[in-house]
Amino acid sequence: MRSTLPQIRHAILKGPRVEIARVTLLLDQTPQCSNPPLSSSVQVEMAGRYHVPRELMNNRRGYPLEGAFIPVHPSARAAPPIALLEEELEIQHAELRRLLGDNRRLVDDRIALQRELGGAKEEIHRMNLVISDIRSGQEIQSRDLIDKGLKLEADLRAIEPMRKEVTQLRVEAQKLNKLRQELSAQIQTLNKDITRLKAENQQILLLRAEIDGLNQELMHSRTVIEFEKKENIELMEQRQAMEKNMVSMAREVEKLCAELAAGDGRMWNTGIQYGTNFNSAGGGLSAPYGNSYGFHLGGTSNDPTYGSRPGLRRGVDNPRLNRR
Repeated sequence: MRSTLPQIRHAILKGPRVEIARVTLLLDQTPQCSNPPLSSSVQVEMAGRYHVPRELMNNRRGYPLEGAFIPVHPSARAAPPIALLEEELEIQHAELRRLLGDNRRLVDDRIALQRELGGAKEEIHRMNLVISDIRSGQEIQSRDLIDKGLKLEADLRAIEPMRKEVTQLRVEAQKLNKLRQELSAQIQTLNKDITRLKAENQQILLLRAEIDGLNQELMHSRTVIEFEKKENIELMEQRQAMEKNMVSMAREVEKLCAELAAGDGRMWNTGIQYGTNFNSAGGGLSAPYGNSYGFHLGGTSNDPTYGSRPGLRRGVDNPRLNRR
């Protein structure tokens, strides 16, 4: 037993958990001493000796602190070394049992933690796979977005000249709108002019009808004037001829008067009746030129003074009377 106590003490002071199994084997190999039974007060006092407080053991997971002071009961100094060793052995044995229980709990906790760790590793593996898939998807999406961005940049670069054209077209559209407004105003004025001209055109039609009537009257008056001119010419010719005839007739009358004045004595002496027609067949005398103009030479005939020329004014209507 004396040989095993230093080994147990060394294992306890060394502190690794691996030595716990070795300590248990040493305790199992140590023979049980047949000591006399102790009283309860002695047992309580012995249980309190060489006992490390729980607070000191919790901070080091069951192992004492370095340099920690372990109080020793004063009665233990006077005790024989065998009793002290047995008491120490019992204390260590109880402590080892407690440590074994803690170790078992720790082993169970370790197994549970390992299981949880395995599940966590599997979950991490799955998460890594999901993350890799997400990353691959994000990379694909990012590539697609980059490609789309490049395409959009190319489109924007291609659209820049089109923007200039659009601005020019907008300016031209504004100009065309202004021109359209001006043309619409001109069209309105032209429509007004057209309506006015239509009204004037109706008046012009009436004026044309009046002008046509006046032209017809003018043509008719021209024909009448020409006809009257011709008639006046004929009348002038007839008048000139009549004047010539009158002159010749006046001369002949003068001659006849002279002859009559010269032959008055003979006619009265021969007994010519008064009122005989000198130009008649029963008369004794005849006119030297005859009664070609139909003049009344002193007879009692019913012939007109001036001879009538047939067809002189026949067939000529007065256009003024007809027009009226």
